[in-house]
Amino acid sequence: MNWLAEQGFPVSPDFTVCKTADEVWANIEKIGATRWDLSFGIDGAVVKVDSLEDRRRLGMTSKVPRWAVAFKYPPEQKETVVEDIRIQVGRTGRLTPLAVLKPVRLAGTTVSRASLHNQDYMDAKDIRIGDTVIVQKAGDIIPEILRSIPEKRLPGTERFVIPDTCPMCGSPALREENGADIRCTGSNCFTQAVRRVIYFASKDAMNIDGLGPSSAEALMTEGYIKDFADIYSLRDFREELIEKGLIGKEKGTDNLLNAIESSRENDIDRLITGLGIRNVGKQSARVIALHFPDMDALRHATYEQLIGLPDFGDIMVRDILEYFAREETGLLLDRLNQAGVNMKSRTAEEKIDRRLEGKTFVLTGKLPSMTREEASELIQSYGGKVSGSVSGKTSYVLAGEEAGSKLTKAQELGIPILREEDLMELLN
Repeated sequence: MNWLAEQGFPVSPDFTVCKTADEVWANIEKIGATRWDLSFGIDGAVVKVDSLEDRRRLGMTSKVPRWAVAFKYPPEQKETVVEDIRIQVGRTGRLTPLAVLKPVRLAGTTVSRASLHNQDYMDAKDIRIGDTVIVQKAGDIIPEILRSIPEKRLPGTERFVIPDTCPMCGSPALREENGADIRCTGSNCFTQAVRRVIYFASKDAMNIDGLGPSSAEALMTEGYIKDFADIYSLRDFREELIEKGLIGKEKGTDNLLNAIESSRENDIDRLITGLGIRNVGKQSARVIALHFPDMDALRHATYEQLIGLPDFGDIMVRDILEYFAREETGLLLDRLNQAGVNMKSRTAEEKIDRRLEGKTFVLTGKLPSMTREEASELIQSYGGKVSGSVSGKTSYVLAGEEAGSKLTKAQELGIPILREEDLMELLN
């Protein structure tokens, strides 16, 4: 380490050579107490054998050295105050309470908001406007409120109740039967419509680069877009859009219009994802695209056909049937078809190699020659499923450099670990 520093390489400051277990632990605690003062973020401390000869003797497993171990620090926790609770409306009409916090420095960034999820969550934690609360970042990333401190509560505070009308459109808001979510029932809620268009254009769906939150809201506010199908008529207003500068000048407008044109050729799984059917995400959409030749076949699918698909349950199937039973869904799909959006499943037509069918993969770390998204698409193209968390149902963990806790859990559960080259051997 000293030699590297002499050559001009940046090395971790204040590294220490320890001779006893007590010294090791004392330094772990010292780093934990001062880690937020560092100029870079860390989530743990690493203990390494200092002798290169001993390292050679100890050796390595196929994945990790036997001469090093990491200690992970718990998330930093701090007190702050809930200054307000606001209601956000999502693309499916879900009303989500959001705590506006007195800004507090936490895990290297300033935190001023945290989701309160639903009424049950707020009631269970007894969180009210004006409360002093304990906050942390889950996984050092997502702000969350752990609990309120009732003894610091100001007199006169009241339980917060999510309203029974949508704060954006005024339509009734009803709680789901057998669920915790409260949803706006309005069919013309502008906020829902904006979020649906943003999701339709997102990377996981139709992947229309340039149609982000600000552009979508501007185009919808000006009346150029009312639903997904209107996106494909924007080229008719090119000169107006450039003049108004809603999505930038000429180059920005043309880039968006070109991205829209390219999206017409997407395979049907991206369109199914973009429709925003409740409980149907990217993975489920791909399964549908493998088993239905076109959108018309899906529109007329029966309960028996859908419930027989891999990992499809009763709730998801009923959500799909309900979505396609709506008259406005049929009208929307007809307009998308008339706009030249692809309605056929190339995946089903190709009858691709299904050698990974029934296998569930979890990806972690940085792969040598492809992104994790590219690896996910490759696995799915061979019939495999990609999950975000390791469980007893995981078939393989695909691990790259800087793999984290998912790799550790997989090793604990005895789940096979693959490198990128191992995956390619499976496929070849």
